[in-house]
Amino acid sequence: MSITYGATGLRRTAARKRYVSQAFRQYWRAFLQWRCRERLRTDLCNLSDRELMDIGTTRGEIDYVASNQWRDPRGIRSVE
Repeated sequence: MSITYGATGLRRTAARKRYVSQAFRQYWRAFLQWRCRERLRTDLCNLSDRELMDIGTTRGEIDYVASNQWRDPRGIRSVE
């Protein structure tokens, strides 16, 4: 075994670990976003029709609102 071969082997191993850790981070981020959407959807489903009307949405829009948290389903922007 030569030193060059050993260094090349180490570089490949580091690259694989970086790829695996990056893929895991992307998976974990997507999993956390999914949990957040499901929690929001559950909370909205537990509201009464009157409460949903107060916040300006309907039962039919719950899935859309949970999936697109940062968009208004009617395209109206609120003043902040």
